[in-house]
Amino acid sequence: MHKVCQCGTNMNIRLRTVIYQNKVEIENVPVFSCDDCNRSEVFAEVKPELTGLIKQLGAKPDKSLLHFEEISEIAGLMLKASEKSREADPVEKIIEERVNELLDLLLLAQSLQDEAWMADVRGRLSQIAKHSLSAHDLS
Repeated sequence: MHKVCQCGTNMNIRLRTVIYQNKVEIENVPVFSCDDCNRSEVFAEVKPELTGLIKQLGAKPDKSLLHFEEISEIAGLMLKASEKSREADPVEKIIEERVNELLDLLLLAQSLQDEAWMADVRGRLSQIAKHSLSAHDLS
């Protein structure tokens, strides 16, 4: 996936660590990076989840390490698609597998009548559906 930088060079997307308030490391955040001018920009599709996380942390967070793929389904799919063991798998297959996992979890949460869990799983499914990822988006 590429984006044109302000300097005119193509930016590549990478999973990077974002540091908030010099205390919180947030790993595996999709970020566009320019190798020429060193400009970086968070992937627009994950900004709402990143902004929400930062708001939850507050102005004076404790030192911690967070894994963004646990919050953002898009980041999780990008991480999975970048694994060596999955390099031959079509991205559509990776997305389909994750959607099926989430649907199984939703059925389990419904059978346990766990409203909070159901809401979390629905939110994760919504993240995937909202962005309608394609193979081109993650490659």
